Amino acid sequence: MNYPVIAEHILATVQGTWWSRRRRRDDVPPLPPGAVHVFRVGGNYRTFPEGMVFDPSHPDVLDASSVSIVDTRARLVDVERPLPSVSEADSFTMRASFTCQVTDPTVIARQGIIDVTVPLRAYLMGDSDLPRVSAGHRVEEINAVRTEAGHRMTAYSAIVPPRVAGMSVEFVNAEVYASSDDLRNWEQKLRDERRSWELRKGQRDFETQDARRIAELLAQGSDHVDAFGIARQEIDVTAAAARIHRATAEESARRHQAETEERAHARLLETTDAQLRREMLLTLLRQAAGSEYVDYHQMLDQVLRELGGQSAPGLGAAADTARMVESGQARPGRPAAGREHDPQGGFVKDEDDLVD
Repeated sequence: MNYPVIAEHILATVQGTWWSRRRRRDDVPPLPPGAVHVFRVGGNYRTFPEGMVFDPSHPDVLDASSVSIVDTRARLVDVERPLPSVSEADSFTMRASFTCQVTDPTVIARQGIIDVTVPLRAYLMGDSDLPRVSAGHRVEEINAVRTEAGHRMTAYSAIVPPRVAGMSVEFVNAEVYASSDDLRNWEQKLRDERRSWELRKGQRDFETQDARRIAELLAQGSDHVDAFGIARQEIDVTAAAARIHRATAEESARRHQAETEERAHARLLETTDAQLRREMLLTLLRQAAGSEYVDYHQMLDQVLRELGGQSAPGLGAAADTARMVESGQARPGRPAAGREHDPQGGFVKDEDDLVD
């Protein structure tokens, strides 16, 4: 960077007498806007008067051994310094910006400051504590490093302001960058993954909402679902009506079959219960036939009540076996095998026979 000294030229000695001595105009380079000539005369540096028309016969021009072109306009100068990170594989680069303007061209020419970034870089390197703000951070934490580096440079420039002889220098700001493309690639990868995750999450949310809406729709019944499908022209009205009619018919047939089966089951239970009672009574009568003392009137009355006044199958056989007579010892003068019965009805002739 050619700032503030833009160029330097050696001037040849002008020969001739004092009234005929003149330097050729081509020996002195022209000035760009915002610059001045600084001639070296002997051991001194003298600035050609600013705003004055260049005079080849001016004593300083005639006696000068060299000339320097010095830029006196204010410039913004950027200076970089590397900063370490927590990893040896990565590092940061801090770029500090300074405003510079020449205040004394002769001092600048004497020092020959062709590149002002050299003393400013030395100024940055003079802060031995600056690397500490980045040494504990990863390259992904560049934003934290930027903040801390900016605070550090502000404090450092206030305590130890930058100085370049013949110039006014002021610190403006500091920016920190990653020194390679790894950080950019890493951030791009993170961004892409984050976007992909957000896209998948959005799709899952939409699917969840659709599933909830469909569940609510199904909970309202098939008629509502059909109406919704017809409204969206996804279900044909004729097909929906035929399906509803078929479903209604099937439901009616199923209900009728269930009622029929229920009645048949009830009849079967009644028949089974009646048969069980008959079997129990017959078993009781058979057991009573071998008993000595039985009140057959009471037993017959109970049997008729149980049977509801109907005759039970097999009851006649059991009664015939028992002969409707109490078992026991025969009275004197009568056969022991049994009592006399009416040959037509099978009942006892004499009422006294009923009493033991």
